[in-house]
Amino acid sequence: MSIRIIPQDQLEKSEKNTADTIPPLLFPRLKNLYSRRAARLRDLAAKNPLGDYLRFAAKIAQAQEIVLYDHPLHRDLHERLVQSAAEGKPPLDIHSLPRDAHWQRLLHSLIAELKPEMTGQALAVLENLEKTAAGELETLASALLAGEFALVSSDKAPFIWAALSVYWAQMAALIPGKARAEYGEHRQFCPVCASMPVASVVHLGTQQGLRYLHCNLCESEWYVARSKCSNCEQTRDLHYWSLDSEHAAVKAESCGDCGTYLKMLYQEKDPALEPVADDLASLVLDARMEQEGFSRSSLNPFLFPDES
Repeated sequence: MSIRIIPQDQLEKSEKNTADTIPPLLFPRLKNLYSRRAARLRDLAAKNPLGDYLRFAAKIAQAQEIVLYDHPLHRDLHERLVQSAAEGKPPLDIHSLPRDAHWQRLLHSLIAELKPEMTGQALAVLENLEKTAAGELETLASALLAGEFALVSSDKAPFIWAALSVYWAQMAALIPGKARAEYGEHRQFCPVCASMPVASVVHLGTQQGLRYLHCNLCESEWYVARSKCSNCEQTRDLHYWSLDSEHAAVKAESCGDCGTYLKMLYQEKDPALEPVADDLASLVLDARMEQEGFSRSSLNPFLFPDES
């Protein structure tokens, strides 16, 4: 099954009722999203060997919260939605959506917020980015969105991605449509922007027991059944790993068919779980999965592969 976003005026009444049974897509709720992430990162840092880096990520998340409201985005995406529905592509496809100057305004605002909070190498990186020409910033952004991480130094990537993420999340929150599930492929990518997930979350509340993959860019979430691999959709060779016990709130789902794994966060075991923060704080589990021969099918916005 794949997920397709279509304009509201193209949904028939019966389709609306079907879509409301199990929502295939949850658009981002931006209110306090980044401040909650920052708070969770700080809480996790207290008893984590990676505490310093978690606190560093918390500063970026808190700055994202500020620039989100300092630079609101006003845009009519209806035409874009109609076009993407006709083409069968995500409306905010990272491979084809033209970017405008708004994301660079967000980046420079982030830099201004973060400079007083940073020292040493991190401050030097911010000062370097501040002086980087607009054209070069576009080149770096395009490389990150294309997954060409070797072209962007790992110390610059989190700052650039933080601005791009706010930009895409703002657009995703403005989409005037709904989603429906259809037969198709590429369920492992976000149906809003075609980026990768950061982790999956088994929800409490109205979506209790349902698994949603959380996008590492636009912050949308999309439904994928728990009985199949989120990467290749096979069902026959799935295993679940944890560092503590079978009742752990954070596990890794591995697939013997495609050789990948994805974190699963169970909110029923810990309602405070936050996809980006808890994925970053559980890197010991990633190390274990790599020892077992599995590779990540996800990407954390604060942990880019260092291929340089």
